Amino acid sequence: MDGSGNGRKPLDTAEIGALAHLYRAEIYRSTIWRTRLDTTTNWSVVTLGVALSITFSSPQASPLPLVLVGILIVFFLMLEARRYRYFNVRRARCRWMELHFMAPMLSDGDLRLDSGWQDRLAADYRRPAYHVSLRTAIGRRIRRNYFWILLIQTLAYLGKIAVHPAALQSPAELLDRAAIGPIPGWLVLGAGLLYCLSWGAIALWSLRDDKRRARHRRDPLGMG
Repeated sequence: MDGSGNGRKPLDTAEIGALAHLYRAEIYRSTIWRTRLDTTTNWSVVTLGVALSITFSSPQASPLPLVLVGILIVFFLMLEARRYRYFNVRRARCRWMELHFMAPMLSDGDLRLDSGWQDRLAADYRRPAYHVSLRTAIGRRIRRNYFWILLIQTLAYLGKIAVHPAALQSPAELLDRAAIGPIPGWLVLGAGLLYCLSWGAIALWSLRDDKRRARHRRDPLGMG
């Protein structure tokens, strides 16, 4: 079987077996990193659940835990985005071998192995690099999981200051309840709005960027 259309020698049985073992190894690594993604998401859900329990334990309880848990959520999001970049490398390699090696073998013979697929895979092993930027990884994780976590956090915080210790009677009372020590309520709410808009903007940017890359992918042999 010729691995390319540029004169590369056909793969022999031993090389095909080695490539099959390599594929299994990449699948295993991809699974490990996928599990690590689930772990950080679980940490975010658990910490948010603890903050909700504390905040809504009584009408007099402070909404501050819902503010502070945002720091942990951001930390977990950054950690998960970093792990996603590793996962994406493994996933891209698996997909690469499926598309350019497995699929042609399973076809009726009409599908030829693309020229240069072995060289591109070898180059990725020789000079490993991330296939997506950190900002893209953050945006993807927000869209997949953290949108709902951030939404619940925001709605829970607004609901807490709106109903506890009693229903709001005026906008001034809202600002008074939102205040944290010497920090005025308008500043706290403004920071919260910026917090939500920033992550939302990154998520929307990554969505548009992914669509643009899918439409205008210049390199048909590009990985990632």
